[in-house]
Amino acid sequence: MPRLTDSLTARQQALLRSWLPDAEPVRDHSWGLVGTRVLELRASDGSAYVAKAGDEADHHIAREIEAHRRWLRPWTSRGRAPAMVAADADAKLLVTRWLPGRLVQADRSEVDPGIYHQAGALLALFHGQSSVQDDGQFEGRQKAETLAWLAADHRIDATAVSALTALVERWPTPRSLLVPTHGDWQPRNWVVHDGVVGVIDFGRADLRPAHTDLGRLVAQQFRKDPSLEAAFLEGYGADPREPEAWMRLRVRDAVGTAAWAYKVGDAAFEEQGHRMIAAVLAELDM
Repeated sequence: MPRLTDSLTARQQALLRSWLPDAEPVRDHSWGLVGTRVLELRASDGSAYVAKAGDEADHHIAREIEAHRRWLRPWTSRGRAPAMVAADADAKLLVTRWLPGRLVQADRSEVDPGIYHQAGALLALFHGQSSVQDDGQFEGRQKAETLAWLAADHRIDATAVSALTALVERWPTPRSLLVPTHGDWQPRNWVVHDGVVGVIDFGRADLRPAHTDLGRLVAQQFRKDPSLEAAFLEGYGADPREPEAWMRLRVRDAVGTAAWAYKVGDAAFEEQGHRMIAAVLAELDM
């Protein structure tokens, strides 16, 4: 019977044995849409760990390692995120402590305003640790990436592609205040243990405007229940969204969601992207 570690490279397996010599893999938590492997391990003393291993195409492990080294202390020092044990960016391998709890996504806690209040407060703590002003690089990248997604293979309606391309080509590229962001801030990356919210998965962490971490929530949970948004913003302490920059992000997220999900074969997520596109087109009267 194949072992859970058989999908790792020889170098990744050797590193894992040297870092955790008596730990055995007990469960595969990989999403399956990309090549990253996420393995839960248990040591003989009962300690639990997570090993994340990237394949040749992976570009998330390095980001996650960087996040652990630069930005996670406000959370790890409070026990709200897993602490790093060992990492090798060249080998695309990261090991952290296991953060106890159950995923908020698809759990009864996903509709609990108190969870969102905690998530807002956690995000404010993360965003507030540092900031830097750019010279338009973020907005320039967002513009280029959106045009690239529109030109890629996807199932976005041709009329919508034409209208959105014309819109994005007119986008300005103003300066932005960048802060450490999670990059995929939503209930599938929150865990709750004894009523306390923790955070996992930092493969998209980067310096961005604060409002970018609200994109997934607005497209999903907040759309269904506005009380969750109110609780989140109360916990966060303010609303970081500036209308024009926020609309540009919504367009970018909508197009990127539909095109990326088509690329990896995630039909449900692709449908969400098409719904997001329809929403922004209706709001822009296009």
